[in-house]
Amino acid sequence: MRDVAAGCSDETELRTRQGGGMTATSVPILPYTMVVGQDELKRALEIAYVAPEVKGVLATGHRGTAKSTTVRAFAKMVLKDLPVTLPIGATDDRILGGWNVEELLRGDHSTRDGLLLQAHKEGGGLLYIDEVNLLDDYLVNIILDAAAGEVLPIEREGIDEQNVQVKFTLIGTMNPEEGNLRPQLLDRFGLVATITEDQRPDTRLQILRNVLAFDAEQQGSPSAEIQAARKADDALGEKLKAARETAKTLSCSDDILKLCATISWTFRAAGHRGELSIANAARAVAAIDGDTEVRPPHVAEVTPMALVHRRAPADTGGILPWTPDDAGKLATLITAT
Repeated sequence: MRDVAAGCSDETELRTRQGGGMTATSVPILPYTMVVGQDELKRALEIAYVAPEVKGVLATGHRGTAKSTTVRAFAKMVLKDLPVTLPIGATDDRILGGWNVEELLRGDHSTRDGLLLQAHKEGGGLLYIDEVNLLDDYLVNIILDAAAGEVLPIEREGIDEQNVQVKFTLIGTMNPEEGNLRPQLLDRFGLVATITEDQRPDTRLQILRNVLAFDAEQQGSPSAEIQAARKADDALGEKLKAARETAKTLSCSDDILKLCATISWTFRAAGHRGELSIANAARAVAAIDGDTEVRPPHVAEVTPMALVHRRAPADTGGILPWTPDDAGKLATLITAT
């Protein structure tokens, strides 16, 4: 599925956030439930929404695999709006905020919110960065530090605002052919979804049908399938909102916490964020599935997404695939619990 299938280029989306052109809510987006072949990314987005403590999602995959389409469709479903989006080439003042130049020339010393504050205040708590691996490391550090610490100190050009609260979930996408993220930056993403092209003819056929039906509707040909998908989006969005509240009441038993720690140790995960991501993500899965407690199968489901980018051999910044041997090792640990 082409990323432009949603009918929204990066430039159009940026204009919606600057007050020009069509509004964000009017931008046509393929319904989330019609996105096919992106099960891992969709599950990761749902988990990060239900449990913001997971601290974000990175989707890595080749061009044309609908990474951006999936993220935008998800945001439109749960927020009824597009996520605040960091454009390629953004400068630090666009991210952090700064003086409002037009007002400053009139003698009014007012400031303009940066994208991080916009995501916190008006973006529904989602900040989207396409091609995050092409962003300057300095800017990536600022964004990831703010996402992890939920505090943004702004000290620039005469502006000194300490401990400004910012709370958002960071969603990043990247094409590994264009370069890797440094391991220290990879580790800041709670979950990584590895996107591959679906080579099955039936899946490709369904993708083609969905995109053509969506495009036809944009040209004035109503589609019952599209309307049904939008209703399905509404129902799923409400389910995830309820799960978000349920997740706040769930906790992991000591046995589950021991399992998370053992798994991270067995896979030689760098640092200690791996087991924390597993525990929080497993809690989210339990809430989404309607379970009243976190169980080993929940842990098993989220472990690859939480550890695939944290294993010691990935110290060059590349992401090693989750192999059948890895799956077997994990199954053994889960069975032994």
